Amino acid sequence: MLDRPLRSRSLSDIGLRNEAKKARPDARPQAWKNRKRIHWNTLRIFSCRARRRWSWIIRRSRTASAGQAPNSTAPLAIVLLILAGCSCLAPVVPAQAGLDEPRVRARALGIVIGSYEPGPLNAITDVAGVSVGQTTLISGDGPLKPGLGPVRTGVTVVIPRDDVWHKKVPAGSFVLNGTGEMTGLAWVAESGFLEYPIALTNTLNVPRVANGVMSWMIARYPEIGITDDTLTPVVAECDDGRLNDIQGRHVSETDVVKALDSASSGVVQEGSVGAGTGMVSYGFKGGIGTASRRLPETEGGYTIGVLVNANHGRRPELVVGGVPVGKLYEAPQAMAAPFSPGQSEGSIIVVIATDAPLDGRQLTRLAKRAALGLARTGSTARHGSGDFMLAFSTANTIPHYPKEPTFQQTHLADTHLNPLITATVDATEEAILNALTMATTVVGRDSHRIDAISLSRLRAILDHQAK
Repeated sequence: MLDRPLRSRSLSDIGLRNEAKKARPDARPQAWKNRKRIHWNTLRIFSCRARRRWSWIIRRSRTASAGQAPNSTAPLAIVLLILAGCSCLAPVVPAQAGLDEPRVRARALGIVIGSYEPGPLNAITDVAGVSVGQTTLISGDGPLKPGLGPVRTGVTVVIPRDDVWHKKVPAGSFVLNGTGEMTGLAWVAESGFLEYPIALTNTLNVPRVANGVMSWMIARYPEIGITDDTLTPVVAECDDGRLNDIQGRHVSETDVVKALDSASSGVVQEGSVGAGTGMVSYGFKGGIGTASRRLPETEGGYTIGVLVNANHGRRPELVVGGVPVGKLYEAPQAMAAPFSPGQSEGSIIVVIATDAPLDGRQLTRLAKRAALGLARTGSTARHGSGDFMLAFSTANTIPHYPKEPTFQQTHLADTHLNPLITATVDATEEAILNALTMATTVVGRDSHRIDAISLSRLRAILDHQAK
């Protein structure tokens, strides 16, 4: 058998070897002992690409066996076992590999979600008129001193359009799991529109951020609450207490106003920035992510943009492009272990913008579909997770106390919604992946460290699964 060409074991090979073992009963115990000496961890270090490097072992085994007794097949059997085992194992990259590597978006790694093309920026700001602003707060190190630091938090704002107070946008929302808060949704559901910016921050900072939004609005519309209507800001939260001194409520009104004043319609920073500074997703560093889709002209030519604050999921749940990356990456770390009853299981906020002419009811339907994009990444909307989706359209303008009793709007028929539904699901999935691939490792309070996902290891896993 040692003179036969090396090839994968077929059923006939197995039969021949079994017959040989029966004819040589003394050889079985020694071969079995040799096989038991191979530790499982040894198998993991071999990839299919290592076969060429092991060819010299095979040749030496054949040469050495030429003058030996027939029962001396253990060396070659061990090599065959190693090569057979490596073909079904994911490649292993060292645990700390890639932590300092440049961060890139999912699409740059070859991860393409769906068939629709993204907009020029592949961001929520591809929807004309939409702008995003962020303020990031990072200070202090070491042990937690409640109220003082360390600080790893911030605020992210989305402004639907200029003068949104007087030119309101249709809006709709959906709550997949309500262990969290997005203020102002009662009025959005009742009115079917949105009339102020959307702000994202940490859980305990919601009141101060709401104050900041109100101060910014009042500065622009001084008659609010006097001769004009009042407002109930939309502020959505996620718990960043694993890295941040959340009791300190360090995001001030000034920080909110700064984010609003600096909002732009250009490239959106992603990862460990703004409201995403202290967020954790699938056991990796999470945070802000965005993506967009542009429909072909034959389907309306509309744009869908999505922005997320990803603070959800556990390591084993993570799925990337259909591949169970979380299970293949490594054994779950301490931060992915079950939380005590008083600890948060994380949340995600999804903001959807479109220029398609949809009303509040249809936008609510789109918001629901964002949950499917979330599920594609592995989320199961656990009991302790707050999963909030808000969608708005810039296509129509709802006037502020119109003088005329009626006004006109363009309305897309429900029978033409399907491309927008697909685009929403795909853009939500990609936005979450961008949050993961763009986030950087953060060390927070009590020296808690949350590593960013290793892009080299992620790429190796995806390449191996594609073979």
